[in-house]
Amino acid sequence: MYELIAKHCRSLKLGSRIVQNYKNIEAKTHEEFLEKLLAMEVEARERNRRNHMLKQARFDLIKTFGDYRFEKMTIPNSIDIEALRNASFIDKKENLILYGPVGLGKTHLATAIGVEACNQGRHVRFFRTASLVNQLLDAKAEGSLKRFLKQLEKVELLICDEWGFIPFEREGSQLLFQVISDCYERKSMIITTNLEFSKWNGIFYDEKLTSAIIDRIIHHSHLIVFDGPSDRLVNSLMRKQ
Repeated sequence: MYELIAKHCRSLKLGSRIVQNYKNIEAKTHEEFLEKLLAMEVEARERNRRNHMLKQARFDLIKTFGDYRFEKMTIPNSIDIEALRNASFIDKKENLILYGPVGLGKTHLATAIGVEACNQGRHVRFFRTASLVNQLLDAKAEGSLKRFLKQLEKVELLICDEWGFIPFEREGSQLLFQVISDCYERKSMIITTNLEFSKWNGIFYDEKLTSAIIDRIIHHSHLIVFDGPSDRLVNSLMRKQ
């Protein structure tokens, strides 16, 4: 009987975990056994879906809200911590700008929100901004820019980390502007940066382009300001010696 069930599970392309563990299901009736078997399959598929979403997002490191502290930031009245934790701002196509010095948890917060969005089944992509620009330039040079932008169209949350750490040439700036324009009112973005808006012209070297980018980003954005000593500096091994 069990061999026949295993055969049917494989035919139905049920998860390998079910094929391996269905013998351990305890049930008094056939209906109860079937209910537990299907629940096991639903759980396995949900777990696989979350893992697939996390893999597609390409986070540098997986960070969650588990040990995250919100003390070093000022959150505007337009959003609250719960909306960050559950990533509900994505439903409204709103953006987050995480601004402040390095080492205060901006990337951790952006990643934790992205991970939560992935757990909800949302499409997320994480980029260091310089890497995104380089990939855009490479795609254009290889004739695959249209395909690359098509892939980004599926994204519901685009995370651009370390915005402004490296200035861009004109072509790279124009391609990044195209991505920002495609996101505008269609999906959400999270930008982490240590540069105030008045200094963004130093990234793009074009006042009109800079103004156009800022205009599109801030229209539906919440500005979260970080301040305080760097966590990395406070917790560094060198300071403990």
